[in-house]
Amino acid sequence: MMIRIRSRDGLERVLIENTQATVGELKLSIGDQLRVPVHAQVLSTNQNLLLAKSPSEISRFTDMADPSAGLSFLGISHGSIVFLAYEGERTVSGPAFHPSGSFGRKMTIDDMIAKQVRITRQENPHCELVSFDRDAANAFQLYVNETLAFAVKRGGFMYGTVSEVGKVEVDFIYEPPQQGAQDDLLLLRDPDEEKHVEAIALGLGMRKVGYIFSQTISQDKKDYTMSNSELLQALELQAEAADLKEWVTAVVKLIVNEDGGIDVHFEAFQMSDMSVRLFKEGLFETDLKSKNVDPKLSRMTKDVMVGVKDTRDIDNDFFLVVVKIADHQGPLSTAFP
Repeated sequence: MMIRIRSRDGLERVLIENTQATVGELKLSIGDQLRVPVHAQVLSTNQNLLLAKSPSEISRFTDMADPSAGLSFLGISHGSIVFLAYEGERTVSGPAFHPSGSFGRKMTIDDMIAKQVRITRQENPHCELVSFDRDAANAFQLYVNETLAFAVKRGGFMYGTVSEVGKVEVDFIYEPPQQGAQDDLLLLRDPDEEKHVEAIALGLGMRKVGYIFSQTISQDKKDYTMSNSELLQALELQAEAADLKEWVTAVVKLIVNEDGGIDVHFEAFQMSDMSVRLFKEGLFETDLKSKNVDPKLSRMTKDVMVGVKDTRDIDNDFFLVVVKIADHQGPLSTAFP
């Protein structure tokens, strides 16, 4: 039985001989095959485990805490995805070396360049915290929820202030002309209109600080935090705002709560410095639909290194840096219906 394990290191696979295995046996297999100590492992079928930052947040995921529980009882079978969080550094064996001739294996220039591009995860954002004006956030989600019913995507630019310690306060959201669909969002940006918005923001002592968009209800069951097309759009806009290292991307989505109801949920991220650099250098494949790329993966135009592996497909989560969220009552108000 093959179980896919998704952690902060991406998507990996574990093989288990016993088809009636327990959680404890799965942990032993992860320890043997992925070199993550059993005592350090926290497993869950809930992908939000990967967004937990503190030990107290991680400890809330208890659906796989019983080592004697059968995997089949938890709905886990061949090909299922289990999410893994762990503390500490991970020891990974180095790549095998196969000498060829007196000077070792031959390499092309492309091979050497691929070895130099190593994808690593950025743990800390440049933005310490993003705080949303309650009225601005509510106005955006209310239209997406009650009028669009989360059936098509919607986006906007966030305006506000940035403190010296890297705290971003969002006080209003400008929604440009756009065409939303179930899976895509086309921003029909009008340079003249954006100049008016910038002038208004400047008069209020504010500036453009980020991008916000909604995911559709059809994406609720998808196995990703952000799709590759969403990631590309976020990268393009963050690269455009190169003078603001605190630039934030916010995602509005529907989630099922503990009572079986549906809540509107806000999440905030920064694209990692490395991902922005690679985007500017043209290493991200942009023609994804014709190549039928899995939405949870980003494809590079050439091989890069993730850990000790050469690959072109990278889990989107590798490029996301989580930002804390708060709210506040800003200085603006409106009576617009």
